[in-house]
This record gives sequence, structure tokens and C-alpha cells, in this order.
Amino acid sequence: MVRQVFLPATTLVALLLPTALGSCQWSVLRMNSDSYIESQASGELDPSFLPSSIKYTENDRSLPIKSGLISRPLKLDHTHVIIDQTGCAIHANLIVTSPSNPYVVATHIYYTPRGSTGSALDVSLVDTIVTTTGDYNFNASATLAHFSSEDWSSLSRTKQDTRETLQAAADAYLDLWSNSSAIVPWGAPCARLEGGEYVTGTAGEECAKGLPNGTQPANTNRRYVIDETVGAVSVFSSFGSAGGAPDSHEFRVLDGKVKYVHRITASGSVDV
Repeated sequence: MVRQVFLPATTLVALLLPTALGSCQWSVLRMNSDSYIESQASGELDPSFLPSSIKYTENDRSLPIKSGLISRPLKLDHTHVIIDQTGCAIHANLIVTSPSNPYVVATHIYYTPRGSTGSALDVSLVDTIVTTTGDYNFNASATLAHFSSEDWSSLSRTKQDTRETLQAAADAYLDLWSNSSAIVPWGAPCARLEGGEYVTGTAGEECAKGLPNGTQPANTNRRYVIDETVGAVSVFSSFGSAGGAPDSHEFRVLDGKVKYVHRITASGSVDV
């Protein structure tokens, strides 16, 4: 993949996000997530699903979709998907451990329902963050090993937190960069997957080891995919309002407490 130079932060992705979101059928979103994974594995874009005119961003840059990583076949070693019925969106995490071309990819796909039932969807935006050798703590094999050891199973309805609770926990964590008063509701035990580095702990102080203390630029341009059925929230953002690295944080939140955090950052030469 050709390394791109990051330009000053832009509101491009926010402007492209669909403005009218509605509840969509879970089964249709699941089917569409399978189509995305198949497209990435084959490198072939189904024009009925991903036409060449689709809005596509890669590492916060607008590109023709045929120029993006999605148009290249990848041998996927791991896939992970969360589905946001209310937001009509999916988040997919893909891991490729090929020694010659390793990747860890996070993708948000936003849909617009066609009609009132949510049984047919049109893709509004494909927003992807691609990391590879040279990015922040990048190690695809270690990422795969740690991710595979975690429990991301579905929750019964009585165990599910609200969307507001899930987003609040994620925002509290991301606020640590610029707000020294931010308080993260840590679970016990908890774990952070920072690129390929794994930080574990039995209490909040241990899990917070190495995190910012409010002295760094804020995580801006946040956009969310939330799945209450697994207590998951994926947040894409940019480091700093004047320019920064495209970043993906995915959280698993149980009983309002942060259990897992996964971070990938397309840092390149940007200081994060």
C-alpha cells in the first residue's frame, strides 16, 4: 500500500455521513457485511453492492473505490463484525497476517434504507482505516492472537446496556487525551489491544497504564457504530483538530464497564 501524507484535519467524513438514519433489518445488515468481506477477500467489487461511484474514504482521504485497498484481494485470517440496527451501519475488523502484505483494517459502512421496512439498503458511505507495517504498534500476528482469545459473544436482552451507556463509556476513554478529569468506567478484569501490544489488568489503574493524562490534542471527528447485542461500540476519530492520524477504537462494555479496548492508528509519520 502506498503511504499517504496526512493533510490537516478535515470534516470530509462527517460531511459524507448520511443525515437520515433509521432502523434497518439485522439480517439484511448481516448479509451486507458478508458481501463486504467477500469483496475484500476477492478484490472484486460487486456493482450492485459497491458501485464505482460510491463515496469511499480511506485513512480520512476521499478516493475512488477502485483505488482503495478494498479493490485488492486479501487472504483474511480473521474477521469480526458488529451491527448497528438503529444507526443502519456495520463495523468490520479484518486481520491479514501475510508476511509480505500484513494489514489490520477497520471499516464502517453506512446505509440508507430503501422504503419503510429496512429490507433493502443502499450504501451511503464506506469509511475505512487501514494499518500496516510502520503504523502505531503494528503487529498483525499479535493482534490476531490477542483478539482471538477474547469473548465477544452475544448478550441476552436483560444484560444489554443502552446505546447512551455504551457511547458514554467510549467517549470517556477517548476524552483522556485532552481532559485530565475524564473518568473511565473500567471493568475488572480489563484489557487493551494497542496495535499488537496487549495491556491487561484486574483494576482500572492497571488497565489505564500508559494512557494520556489530558495533555494531548483531542480526538475529533468522532463517528460511531454501536451494537447493543454484544455491548460493542466502534469509534473512528482523528488525533488533533489541526491535523492528525486516522484512528479506530472499538470497545466492549459490560454492565456499563469497559472490558476490552482495541486500537488501530494509521500513524505513518504522525506523532501520536
